[in-house]
Amino acid sequence: MTTFKNKRFSRRGFLAGTGMLAAGISLPSSLLKASGSSTLNFYNWDTYIGETTLSDFKSSSGIDVKMDLFSDNDELFGKLRAGNPGYDLIVPSSDFVERMIIADMLLPLDNNAIPNRVNVEPTFLNVGFDPGRRYSLPYMWGTMGIGYRKSKVDGTPDSWKWLLDSSKYRGKIALLSEAGDVLGAAFKYMGHPLNTTDPKIITQAEQLLIKQKPNIKVFAPDNGQDLLLSGEVDLAMEWNGDILQVMEEDPDISYVVPKEGSVVWEDALAIPKGAPNPQNAHKFINFLLGAEAGAAIAEFIQYATPNVAAKKLMPEGYKNNPAIFPSDTTLKSCESSIYKGEEAVRLYAVSYTHLTLPTKA
Repeated sequence: MTTFKNKRFSRRGFLAGTGMLAAGISLPSSLLKASGSSTLNFYNWDTYIGETTLSDFKSSSGIDVKMDLFSDNDELFGKLRAGNPGYDLIVPSSDFVERMIIADMLLPLDNNAIPNRVNVEPTFLNVGFDPGRRYSLPYMWGTMGIGYRKSKVDGTPDSWKWLLDSSKYRGKIALLSEAGDVLGAAFKYMGHPLNTTDPKIITQAEQLLIKQKPNIKVFAPDNGQDLLLSGEVDLAMEWNGDILQVMEEDPDISYVVPKEGSVVWEDALAIPKGAPNPQNAHKFINFLLGAEAGAAIAEFIQYATPNVAAKKLMPEGYKNNPAIFPSDTTLKSCESSIYKGEEAVRLYAVSYTHLTLPTKA
């Protein structure tokens, strides 16, 4: 049995070698429509798979995985809501799993075809967004917080105020591009629950963010870590693992969960309706939930694994890293994002549209 000992690869070298740079890849429609017993079409987040995971799976199964990338859950949902263009496996976050179940967009899983399900930590098998885990299984979990360049900021940016309510770092701030993430951070900063649906509070958060807009360089589509690494920004709202990946390349970068709290999330593996190769999707899910495959992925992407067997293979530096596995105190300040209904989705989208409209001269 392999034990992983802090063997780090060049993330950017991996992406360049596979053609998956930060902007992502876009598969030709002819590839997406292709199906067959030796093919799997995988729709995944950027920098969210192990260095050799796809080739290892092909070696063990003979199945060739073609991977396309999305930047946020809104993009994933929008593409699938319009009709599945040929994806076999997707990686939605927990609230979008529930939204897609309600919209009848997912196939039930055949757990008999996924024996490695036994490796999943039991707490992840009892979740409100997918009771009984009929439609999804956990892939990774983590937090949203602030990535920052230590030499460019005065102290530790341990409050959302640094990003959402200050002009001190004007033009050097990146926020995420998903409505729920940005508004959720604003709600927490304002002292409200993460999953607020009150129209008045949503409007107040919108006004706060519009006031801050001149200080924001960009609403980044899941590439704030790259902007931080390149020096284009000094503060970035980002996912913990994405920041940890670039921390390996630049020790001047660090990560913190703001004291007001944030979102603690789970990304899941699910099969969309219309998948041309659902049997291959089950095989790939089972492979990802294996001990060694799961450990290799977690070690490379630096997110928290819900896979007990994989975690046992990880070095102590991974298991004891508070940026990967937050303290109980940090977790108590965080909340999980839930599906809030289509009216709340509409209100969030309207506010985010107002926020991202071009500023009038």
